[in-house]
Amino acid sequence: MFHGDCLRYLEQIPDNSVDALITDPPYSSGGLYMGTRQQPPSAKYLQSGGCNLYPEFTGDQRDQRSHLRWCVLWLTEAFRVLKSGAPVCLFSDWRQLPLTTDALQAAGFTWRGIAVWDKTEGVRPQLGRFRAQAEYIVWGSKGAMPLNRRAPALPGVVREPVRRKDKFHITGKPVALMQAIVKICEPGGLILDPFAGSGSTLVAAKLEGYRWLASEALQHNVQVASERVNSVSAAAHVDLP
Repeated sequence: MFHGDCLRYLEQIPDNSVDALITDPPYSSGGLYMGTRQQPPSAKYLQSGGCNLYPEFTGDQRDQRSHLRWCVLWLTEAFRVLKSGAPVCLFSDWRQLPLTTDALQAAGFTWRGIAVWDKTEGVRPQLGRFRAQAEYIVWGSKGAMPLNRRAPALPGVVREPVRRKDKFHITGKPVALMQAIVKICEPGGLILDPFAGSGSTLVAAKLEGYRWLASEALQHNVQVASERVNSVSAAAHVDLP
């Protein structure tokens, strides 16, 4: 795993060498106004009582214009390294959903749809309001995506709660969720995650028999992710040439 900025890492990866991009980038969300958006992630995303469980992470305070520009920068570089027809899956919340679909297409990808992560009814109940119990997977491909790819039909909605024993990051995704998502990659393929966080995508990839490449900006997360991946007995990461 590369420790550092994802743009520096992506520049090192050869053209047309990766089978899928599956990642959960910072949303720069969590508030309707600039003042609330620039709060630390622990204040924006956690419920009371959980604020000290996980370290803060960086890159989540951009305004809309700078966030869109930044997304297009790294997605354009990711476009270069992916093979023709490779799938792309990007996590987003409702606030950044339009921006994420724009960034995907601005970088050259074909936008193919939106899948839903249903976090179940236990999430953020507020009287008189709809629960914020869903996040979204914006997905597409690098050009044409043949129907005869060696991959199964995937669910449009994945219902999976967040469990404390499986959470190592403020916005960490459940491994079971990521196991469902990584199957969009053809068997044995190489999955790229430029925002590895606590490593849920990498653990899922290893459990499902995929190889992976990843980068992460924070040293704490690199250590946590590496320990989690190394605890999985299946084979699986690949080093850059």
